[in-house]
Amino acid sequence: MFDTRELGRRPGALKRVSRSVPAPADLGIEVIGVPENAAVELDLRLESVMEGVLVTGTARAPLTGECVRCLEPLEHELDADFQEMYSYPDADARGRIAAADDDAEDDEEELLFLEDDMFDLEPVLRDAVVLSLPLQPVCQEDCPGLCSDCGARLADDPDHHHDAVDIRWAALQGLAGSDQDGEKDNAPRSDGDDSQEK
Repeated sequence: MFDTRELGRRPGALKRVSRSVPAPADLGIEVIGVPENAAVELDLRLESVMEGVLVTGTARAPLTGECVRCLEPLEHELDADFQEMYSYPDADARGRIAAADDDAEDDEEELLFLEDDMFDLEPVLRDAVVLSLPLQPVCQEDCPGLCSDCGARLADDPDHHHDAVDIRWAALQGLAGSDQDGEKDNAPRSDGDDSQEK
């Protein structure tokens, strides 16, 4: 929680805040995110306006995850910028422009309010970080990934390959193998068998 009491509802009043906070749990997406309790460095600018406090800031945090191509662990640094308005609880009574009824209901859902001159930055931080994350993180831009046949990491062995059979001939290759087995089954019987037939 951040305190805005020093601004005192004076439009134009400004305060800068730098703080390091522990990252909340699940700050990220499935393949990459900020580790829980990792230090998130915040640089904030709090500005008092008629309706509330405008918070502008940058969050810097370490990222850990895995490359989506080769599944190797990776680490990056994240810089996420954000800006959010925290309204005074009585902001509507202070002359905020009212929209059509439907729009007003939508706006109410999106509004964040100050509580006892304090604001919770976590929802804003979470949105800013998640929107800044790469959806397909890679260890390097030209990561070749894994071999589709055996799963070997191609960056470790650039010459890695398999003698591939054209899939259009694979069925015929199976038939060729069964024909050879059939020929063995139809082979002439030994002399001992011939003598029995006589």
